[in-house]
Amino acid sequence: MGSRRNIAATIGGWSARHRWWALLIWVAFVAVATVAGNAVGTAEMRGYESANGDSRQAEQILDGAGFPDVAGEVVLVQSRTETLTVADPAFRRAVEDVRTAVEATGQVENVRTPYDKEPSPVTPDGRTTLVQFDMKGDGGTADERIQPVLDAVAGVQGAHPGLRVEEAGAASSTKLVGEAIDKDFVRAEQLSLPITLGILLAAFGALLAAVVPVALAMTAIFAATGLLAFTSQILHVDSATSNVMLLIGLAVGVDYSLFYIMREREERSKGRDKKRSLEIAAATSGRAVLISGVTVIVAMAGMFLTGNGVFMGFAEGTILVVLTAVVGSLTVLPALLSLIGDKIDARLIHGTARVLTGGRVTWRRILGVRGGESRVWGAILKPVLRHPLVSALLAGGLLVGLAIPALGLKTGPQTIDDLQGDYQIAETFKRIDEAFPGGNQPAVIVVKAADVTTPAFTAKIEEFKRQALATGEANEPFGVAVNPDKTVAKISIGVKGTGTDEVSEHAVRTLREKVVPATLPGAHVTGATAGSMDFNEQLGRRIPLVFGFVLLLAFVLLLVSFRSLVVALKAIVLNLLSVAAAYGVLVLVFQRGYGESLLGFESTGTITDWLPLFLFVILFGLSMDYHVFILSRIREAYDKGMSTEDAVSYGIRSTAAVVTSAALIMVAVFATFATLSLLTFMQLGIGLAAAVLIDATIVRAVLLPATMKLLGDWNWYLPRWLNWLPRLSHGDDAPEEVPEERVPALV
Repeated sequence: MGSRRNIAATIGGWSARHRWWALLIWVAFVAVATVAGNAVGTAEMRGYESANGDSRQAEQILDGAGFPDVAGEVVLVQSRTETLTVADPAFRRAVEDVRTAVEATGQVENVRTPYDKEPSPVTPDGRTTLVQFDMKGDGGTADERIQPVLDAVAGVQGAHPGLRVEEAGAASSTKLVGEAIDKDFVRAEQLSLPITLGILLAAFGALLAAVVPVALAMTAIFAATGLLAFTSQILHVDSATSNVMLLIGLAVGVDYSLFYIMREREERSKGRDKKRSLEIAAATSGRAVLISGVTVIVAMAGMFLTGNGVFMGFAEGTILVVLTAVVGSLTVLPALLSLIGDKIDARLIHGTARVLTGGRVTWRRILGVRGGESRVWGAILKPVLRHPLVSALLAGGLLVGLAIPALGLKTGPQTIDDLQGDYQIAETFKRIDEAFPGGNQPAVIVVKAADVTTPAFTAKIEEFKRQALATGEANEPFGVAVNPDKTVAKISIGVKGTGTDEVSEHAVRTLREKVVPATLPGAHVTGATAGSMDFNEQLGRRIPLVFGFVLLLAFVLLLVSFRSLVVALKAIVLNLLSVAAAYGVLVLVFQRGYGESLLGFESTGTITDWLPLFLFVILFGLSMDYHVFILSRIREAYDKGMSTEDAVSYGIRSTAAVVTSAALIMVAVFATFATLSLLTFMQLGIGLAAAVLIDATIVRAVLLPATMKLLGDWNWYLPRWLNWLPRLSHGDDAPEEVPEERVPALV
């Protein structure tokens, strides 16, 4: 656009001139979206929508078969000695006491013990059995009625100290584990806001300047959550989508406000009036926000190509929250700054400010917000630009070294082992699985017919059981459930192995390829192991497509934005390096167990299967925030006549404050997820925090300036045949020089 005003400047200018209208429209939008969204309600995906392949077909049949939603529970009764077995009177009394106690609550039905006509399973040594029963009523709300049953089982345990009597199941795990995880998320969310506010107070030293970014981010999250209620009616979402939206929305929303506010304050510190400062901030930082937001949205859109319902829901939610944050930053933020004016720099009470900011001089010099050069960034940047080749080799070597462990990355599904901390029910599940392999995660065979209860069809099911057990890869417990109209049979059978290892996967393949075709042709196999196998197979086919889509579109966006083939290619390479290094950190910490004692977890030896792709998309998008912001400032200085080296030095030093503050906020917010009880979310938090830290330090402070210094004017190389690309302005419209030696005072 050359000297023409860009879109961000046009929008920002209108908002500043019509500030009350801009604020009113934003408040009305947030209010309507939130209220209407709550009224409509978010449509969560059905079970089959998160599955793939054969598992999805099976789950889809079950979804429409009309099976009652029943919460099944089991009580493990296990001898603590080698001699006491299920045949002994003392053992039988304990089992009968369990039956009597749970039935007395009036909350259970279909109780099955090893002494019934259709006995519940018993281990070969006779020392362990299960008492099986179902909770009455809707299975989705059974956790609200399970406490009397848990108390009854605990009473039986107290009366039989020689036996282990412990309960586990759908309702009890939802209550005991679900409540704990919900509390974890509430705590993480409660920590995120004060941490973010505290860092902003330290960065700005002013209450309004700190509150505005948080307020804008939170209103964007509220509005996006409301919009999700409408879009989810078309594309259903996973229940975790709102948590992901909070995480991403807070990160990008605060970042975008930081970019904008700091540039406006910088221009004010140069003596420009309020109107001119806002115009420059809109034309520069506003444009960087727009490019960054579009790049993040493109990266998130890559998840649609996975074909997996969970990923597609994450894409839906994150795109909405990023889009809303961008719109808010370009509209309501300049309106607020125009309204508040210089009051945004109003100080806190002096003593309070010193406590919260850790001392005015030291903290601000570290951040680089004084007229002088940032101590940390200045100390790093000078030797980097003096010895760019050595700096690039050292930093690149460090990232490659961190990335090497990622070559050994192993993925696995979430299991009960993911639950960290002192949870008795988790130990019970493990004991059940040890006594009855596959009992917690059985293979489920779904077969559809005109009538699955006829003698002929019942004989087929019995033949399936015989052949499955004969393989030596399947075992008890075995069960058959039939839907009300007798057209669908759901057969469950335990499989050998842990449910996540090669033994279990081989057992599922045996059922699918040999036993089912020979006995129940046309049936489908699902279950935890089968679902994980189908998920991995689907992801393996789609990952190249997702990576290619994200990288290609990001490359095109950067090429158009900066009119440089080199800048676009180098941005892709640097971002891939930081993501690979984050993968390496995940492997070192969560696979190899370095830091177990520090973080308080026990390694399972794998990374959750959906995490690597999700991290790639999120990290690639978020890392573009810093890259676009810094490159925009460098290009702005270069376009005003600076040499490439001077432009690089100026661009990085003048963005030190915002990049450092934004990175600290992201790292702190993401790190709070490392306090959760689920290992998956610990991995997510550490992976995101490590990647942002690596990206904001090694990549942006060393590799970016070193490679730009080495390439010189080649940084701006654009082949002639691409000269048709539009020319976009990276600065304000005034033909003034950017000061070469001075980092502007930002406060």
